[in-house]
Amino acid sequence: MRLYGLKLNAIIEKYLSLIVPVSLILGFLFSAQLKGWTAWAPYLFAYLTFVMATGCSWKQIKQAFRMPVPMLLIFTAAHIVAPVVSYSLGSAFFGAQSPYVVGFVLFTVIPLGVSSVIWVGLSKGNIPLALSMIVVDSALSPFVIPLAVSLFFGAEVEFDHVKVMLDLVKIIVVPTIIGVIANELSRQRFKEWSAPVCGPSSKIAMITVVAINAAAIQPYVIEMKRDMIVVIPLVVLMVIFCYLIGFASMFILKRHELVITVAYSSGMRNISLGLVLALAYFEPLTAVPVVLSILIQQPFATLNYWCLKKMAQSRLYKKLTGIPPAETLGY
Repeated sequence: MRLYGLKLNAIIEKYLSLIVPVSLILGFLFSAQLKGWTAWAPYLFAYLTFVMATGCSWKQIKQAFRMPVPMLLIFTAAHIVAPVVSYSLGSAFFGAQSPYVVGFVLFTVIPLGVSSVIWVGLSKGNIPLALSMIVVDSALSPFVIPLAVSLFFGAEVEFDHVKVMLDLVKIIVVPTIIGVIANELSRQRFKEWSAPVCGPSSKIAMITVVAINAAAIQPYVIEMKRDMIVVIPLVVLMVIFCYLIGFASMFILKRHELVITVAYSSGMRNISLGLVLALAYFEPLTAVPVVLSILIQQPFATLNYWCLKKMAQSRLYKKLTGIPPAETLGY
């Protein structure tokens, strides 16, 4: 049983970049059957958050805080630079109060993506730092998200800040704390013990959240299909930009594994949470940019992997950063 669970988890991880877009398409196709399950999305997401947190310890979080420069770079890139650019870009095409613009900003202020840990590992980055940053960023989200929405849109966007903060505490902060405590009480063995069950089931939960929320917004996407000609290219640009500002960290950081970690952390977002928030607290069209980013974020993670590898092999990279050549980095 344990072996089958681990194999299933490995298969899902290997094809995740294909499975997630397929689940999105299935959500659109079976909208009538799935949209009644929207109320379950927050609970599925809370479970996903708990499983993610079981891989992180207090020691790792403390170590992350001993590296303030990468942490500040990730926070600045992900939650200050990216939201400003997304708001400016969206406003130029749709007007500042468009629900699409709210969706663009929401995509950039939601916490860092859990799946970035997989890519950081494949690229030989700093996994403890990446995982700790996700946990810390998730714990701060009840404050970051309402604050960002207020700063950009003020009273012009109806938004119950207190309710959102309380709900984020329930579906992110509490599961995160419980997950870290479970890891500590088990002496860092819980994730290994539970991997055959929690590994595949948490990914199935994420895929289900995507399908359910895609089903919920399907009627609005069909109705506003003309806007997609502009929205889709803007989403592509924003995803690319989020990765690029992570790449820019190479001019400050002098360790390649930290450049990798910042590049993926700034580029990938917790889209499942974005969907839950967009449909629960905003107009349905707000969820459209978030949904579309699902189709783009994972494929660009593959491209990011290729770019990081090529960058590490270039003489210019060594000249600009002083980081040793790729051979010494394990490539």
